[in-house]
Amino acid sequence: MGERRPERVAHLLQAELARLLLRATNDPRLRDVTVTEVRMSPDLRVARVYVRTLATTAAHADTLRALGRASAFFRSQVGRPLGLRVTPELRFEYDTTPDTARRIDDLLRAAGTQRDEDEE
Repeated sequence: MGERRPERVAHLLQAELARLLLRATNDPRLRDVTVTEVRMSPDLRVARVYVRTLATTAAHADTLRALGRASAFFRSQVGRPLGLRVTPELRFEYDTTPDTARRIDDLLRAAGTQRDEDEE
């Protein structure tokens, strides 16, 4: 049971952060941010929050800086609804999973095209 708790807390934290990003932020850089995943440390003291944005690639650094500056606000806002004894430290990171998946897909397609050409 104890090993599932970080997953449950991560899910609750993700939902609460998504709600805050939709309703409680005034920073225009945080307008198009989506929380894709949250991973908790086993002791529930650190949360790695993975985010994506609809903005251009150049704006990712600005978005992460804005999230870093707002992390104290987010931490104070999520502490009470989660009901945890210690509110986790929030560490925001850009989620590269879709980019990696797209690159692998492109490589597989290129390899398939190369193999088809070799067979002819």
